[in-house]
Amino acid sequence: MLLAIAVVETPLSSSTWKVLAVAAVVLVALLWGGIDGIRDARANPDPDDYADLTVRWLKAGLFAGVVAAIICWIIGHWFMSGIGEASLPIEIIAGGSFTALLVYAPAFVGFSFGRWVVRRDQRKNEAEEDWSVHEDRTPQNA
Repeated sequence: MLLAIAVVETPLSSSTWKVLAVAAVVLVALLWGGIDGIRDARANPDPDDYADLTVRWLKAGLFAGVVAAIICWIIGHWFMSGIGEASLPIEIIAGGSFTALLVYAPAFVGFSFGRWVVRRDQRKNEAEEDWSVHEDRTPQNA
């Protein structure tokens, strides 16, 4: 809605507002996906036990895409002319799939990176523990 208001009020700056809106969606999905991946990796030390975040974020992206497309169509059709007028099926298919991709792809990168960071820390701690066990077994020179 903020993007629609900005585009209607300042049509010459609409490209800037659109880029900022897309960047905000991508940034939120990336950070939220990263937090989700970190939480999942900490809760499940074994990668075989990880939750299926791929499907969860795909569903979230599809939901966000469909809801955003319907809201944009309602606003553009009845309240704010000038933000684009496509038919509802086109808005849902084209706009919804684009929004779903904007949510899903960064979230996938985010939770993959979050899991990688936690696994890296776990491996580092395991290596330090193995080294300390190895040092305890060595004979001491007196």
